[in-house]
Amino acid sequence: MENSSSGDESDHRSRRFEDYSVSADVSESESCGASSFDSPVASTSRSTPTVVGPHFGSYLPVLSPIKPPMTGGKYAGKDESQNVTEVQLMKDRFSKLLLGEDMTGRGNGVCTALAISNAITNLSATVFGDLWKLEPLNQETKSIWRKEMEWLLSVSDSIVELTPSFQEFPDGGNFEVMVTRPRSDLYLNLPALRKLDMMLVTMLDGFHDSEFCYVDRGSVDRHSNGSQSDSLLMQYEEKWWLPFPKVPSNGLSENTVRRLQQCRECSNQIFKAAASINGNVLSQMEVPNIYLEALPKSAKLCLGETLHRYITTAQFSPESLLDYLEMSSECTTLQIANRIEAAMHIWSRKRSKSHGTGKLPWKGNIKGPGGDKEKSKLLSGRASTLLKNLKLQFPGLPRTRLDLDKIQSNKDVGQAILESYSRVIESLAFNLMARIDDLLYVDDATKKRAAMAAASVSASVRLHKPTMRGTSWSSMVAPPDLSPSPLTIRERGKRRFSYSSTSNIDTMEEALEKLTFN
Repeated sequence: MENSSSGDESDHRSRRFEDYSVSADVSESESCGASSFDSPVASTSRSTPTVVGPHFGSYLPVLSPIKPPMTGGKYAGKDESQNVTEVQLMKDRFSKLLLGEDMTGRGNGVCTALAISNAITNLSATVFGDLWKLEPLNQETKSIWRKEMEWLLSVSDSIVELTPSFQEFPDGGNFEVMVTRPRSDLYLNLPALRKLDMMLVTMLDGFHDSEFCYVDRGSVDRHSNGSQSDSLLMQYEEKWWLPFPKVPSNGLSENTVRRLQQCRECSNQIFKAAASINGNVLSQMEVPNIYLEALPKSAKLCLGETLHRYITTAQFSPESLLDYLEMSSECTTLQIANRIEAAMHIWSRKRSKSHGTGKLPWKGNIKGPGGDKEKSKLLSGRASTLLKNLKLQFPGLPRTRLDLDKIQSNKDVGQAILESYSRVIESLAFNLMARIDDLLYVDDATKKRAAMAAASVSASVRLHKPTMRGTSWSSMVAPPDLSPSPLTIRERGKRRFSYSSTSNIDTMEEALEKLTFN
């Protein structure tokens, strides 16, 4: 009897633990499924084999500390750990976007649109910030750029609009339904920007096994025979921090020069396309109130006496006005652009105010019929035309104050993605054109120096030839003109700015010759 009672007690205890183990497995599987995004290997840790032993060892799962987790019947290795790292990195990126770059969680972050714009800008600075040479990107850098850009651009998949469409049902009836599609601006511009991005990266991949190389300017200065003043001039040169391109003694081959010119033309077209997309997106953004509140009361106070008189005169010519203005530096040109843009919005606000309040007092040089509304419209159009011509003449001009205020105050995530992505591609294409221009300039200087050396050798050979007549050498052979002609800068379309005066051009070119040929 005692044995039978103990057997019944053990059977009852076994059934109780069986029920407990089943419920525990169900709860663990549910919790694992709920947290699969947080830890991809959490579900694999539950599938480790149990250790069979006496008493209750067959019912309690034991984690094995020896074997790595299993995935799909195979042990997880380097690939799985790399996937875990990528998932963690993606979680960090999106958490930073959701918190508005405020990782403390105190609510002091920026809006989502500005956070995405800053993320794309910072990623571009990390990948392409050191693009000082014409060389391919390494695979790791290229992978980081593509992977993280896909993460950031995936936000645009949720920005959709409803469009009417017809759907056919099995019974043969057609019904009009609303279907989702990407917003029109994203649908048109985002694929184009992706293609431009791919073209630029592919163009960089083509600069392998090239005929040229790059050296540090400091090492070239140490080995050159230039004087200390020449070295100081080179330090104050516009691009003194960039490595110096070195080409063969006879210059680059014709095929290489032709390929460089093709790459430059392609980069120029990419630059224009990205700049056009960026300009359209910025024009669609609303003018923030913070910018309008900071405007002066009158356009004359904003422009100044001289510029205001030239814009309001009857014989207005934007080309002549741009030639007259002193724009010797980037800072001065940007200030003029900010003033013209501010005056344009002042006149636009005057036109909108005079729409229902009658005439406003007007003082100007424009004569003819029409009220203050027409005059404000005319002057606003003149300022807009002048600003467009200024940006065309200086394509590398930084963003104006209005553009920066629009980017900072923008709340539209789609517009933030398009603006930042196009701005990044525009900057990359411009830098690529600048690197190609520098290389072609050094190649031109090298070929001119080689031609001068060949001319001097041929002249010395002619001087040593025996005379055939009884005339003097001075009447027979004219002295060769071997004076070093100053190097002319290769035509690059329209240069952005000229930071050196005309009197220092020859001295700087001599210093450049020492860097190139010594």
